[in-house]
Amino acid sequence: MLLVVGRIGRAHGVRGEATIEIRTDNPEARFFVGAKLQTDPKEKGPLIIREAKVHNGTLLLAFEGVADRTAVEKLRNVLLMSDVDPKESNISEDDFHISQILECIVIDESGREWGKVVDVLQLPAQDTLVVEHGGKEVLVPFVKAYVPEVDIDAKRLTIINFAGLL
Repeated sequence: MLLVVGRIGRAHGVRGEATIEIRTDNPEARFFVGAKLQTDPKEKGPLIIREAKVHNGTLLLAFEGVADRTAVEKLRNVLLMSDVDPKESNISEDDFHISQILECIVIDESGREWGKVVDVLQLPAQDTLVVEHGGKEVLVPFVKAYVPEVDIDAKRLTIINFAGLL
């Protein structure tokens, strides 16, 4: 599955390096010398990484064929995409990729079906499920207390319906 793993920022220096806004939990597996990244817009790529380093906490990448600051500025805001298998990126049994959660059916502890997950909001406190229910969207904190069971293979989430949550 092709997923956005970064965004090209401003140029850094004069030798064709760009700052990168990282959008992946595993940058070491995505941003290494020789890695080939697809782009959005598509006509800006693919890009092959010729140099990768961290400078003052910021990832800097240089790409083959992008030799100077002017060339980097033409790539500003381009999205970098990589082929990612969501199942392989799960670090633990309670770690899921958003694509694995979308379209999951939501049931309560008694087995009653309440709808499906249509979005996952990544909020500062925790991820929050957006469940389509009865023509409305209901927000459910994606924490073990509310969502004790996640069955990715069956595309089903079990939710504890505290105090009429649904």
